[in-house]
Amino acid sequence: MNLPNKLTIFRIILVPIMVIIPFLGITGDWNGISISFLIMDAIFIIASITDKLDGYIARSRQQVTTFGKFLDPLADKILVLAAMLILVENNHLPAWIPIIVLTREFIVSGYRLVAVEKGGKVIAASVWGKLKTVTQMIAIIAAFLDTNAFGTCFAGTLTGWELCINAFVTIMMIAQTIATIFSGYDYLKGSKELLK
Repeated sequence: MNLPNKLTIFRIILVPIMVIIPFLGITGDWNGISISFLIMDAIFIIASITDKLDGYIARSRQQVTTFGKFLDPLADKILVLAAMLILVENNHLPAWIPIIVLTREFIVSGYRLVAVEKGGKVIAASVWGKLKTVTQMIAIIAAFLDTNAFGTCFAGTLTGWELCINAFVTIMMIAQTIATIFSGYDYLKGSKELLK
């Protein structure tokens, strides 16, 4: 097994570690942010770095494998959805955001499977797909640092740092949701021959 695939597997292993952190009974906070959330954020950042790193290494060393092509996007989906569900469970994110993300992933993954079966071409990631990935990562990293629920900035009850971080997270989550919808639409548009 090559290094890029090992990094992908490492990213998947980080997900259950991130998920069990809230159950370890870690107490305390730093500037009002729970230590548990800071640890989960650090794990998410490390996992996100491995995502970029494994792709770069695989391409630069010509170590792209079928296993990597299958596992890498799967690891990304697991990581993003696990982080979003943690945020939903802690009332930092409304459930409709990960529902939209999950729906898009199911539709795109389904079409990819059919395309492979029918011998169709692989549709490359559009600008919307790349924007979706970047905004998702930034939004989730920032959301772990936000101590308020999504959209609280509109209530007029926050000031200073709390207002800034909540407004940033809210805007980035909306941006990633829009990018998710358009990237899914782009993918379906690109696979219209398959639909026919």
